Amino acid sequence: MSPQPNLSGPRVWLVPPSEQADLEETDLVARCQAGDAAALRKLFARERVRVHRVLYRVVGSNAHMDDLLQDTFLEVFRSLKGFRGDSSLRTWIDRCAVRAAYAHFRRKARSPSLEPVQDVSSGAPSPEDRACRREAVRRLYAELDRLEPRQRLAFTLFAVDGRSLREIATIMDSTLTTAKLRTWRARRALAKRAQQDPLLSEFLADQSGQEEELTP
Repeated sequence: MSPQPNLSGPRVWLVPPSEQADLEETDLVARCQAGDAAALRKLFARERVRVHRVLYRVVGSNAHMDDLLQDTFLEVFRSLKGFRGDSSLRTWIDRCAVRAAYAHFRRKARSPSLEPVQDVSSGAPSPEDRACRREAVRRLYAELDRLEPRQRLAFTLFAVDGRSLREIATIMDSTLTTAKLRTWRARRALAKRAQQDPLLSEFLADQSGQEEELTP
């Protein structure tokens, strides 16, 4: 007769990895909500790089990144008691990041200034390609500065950060129709300005596969 497995010990192995991750996140949130400083540090360490990446793609510069990260996580820690798990924790944190970015754009509109815009793409192109890309990115974010902040956020989350319209609606706490309309209006404004700017036109052409999703 084959030996029977010992079921008296810990049964962590019975929990699927996805459910185990959910349990760990639930425990982390509960500890944060209880004011556990170690848990708050763990949450910050786990999410900081990802949130930095989202903000960088939306803003296009590291010039105010320390302030934006601080504002985001202050909002996270201040509001975490109200988190009820209606969306994923990361989506909820992204909402805080978007609110911080929106406040930044509002302040910037009141006090415009020239800021260095950095290349948000990846890869290892030739020096000529890098120079061309840097100029294209500079022109793109210069035009984005002229957009209404909510339209800019929706567009950059969609076209630069690669979010779906449904996810953008969740992050920006809007309807799907509103997220779609904001993104479409931003793209339409950029397309109009790109008629006289081949580099900007080329960037928008790279997003042509998303055109059908944006058709109102």
